[in-house]
Amino acid sequence: MKNFVVKTLANAGALGVAIWLLEDITLTGDSTGKKIWTLILVALLFGVVNFLVKPIVKLLTLPLFILTLGLITLVVNALMLLLTSWLAEQFDLSFHVEGFWTAVLGGLIISVVSWALNVVLPDGD
Repeated sequence: MKNFVVKTLANAGALGVAIWLLEDITLTGDSTGKKIWTLILVALLFGVVNFLVKPIVKLLTLPLFILTLGLITLVVNALMLLLTSWLAEQFDLSFHVEGFWTAVLGGLIISVVSWALNVVLPDGD
């Protein structure tokens, strides 16, 4: 359970950094508390998307992973971020990613920051 909480907090922090750096990734809310709550919910949603959908997409695009030497990962991460944005809209969360190239850059930022936070934060082992 502790590992799940740490990964969710790392995702929330990484999403927060991407929102802060890129103006086309938006998180709106009336107050800071509402924004933080929305960010945590979006991080949970992002974690579920990465847990359930990403492995299937990676399996289906395995030949492209081999052909591009793994660079297709940027596209897959962007698609997962766009899917999270769409799902957040369906759940009436105020999180939005505008455009594919913003999602590519956002996915790259989220991957790097999430990796760094997972290295720094303690895990449940």
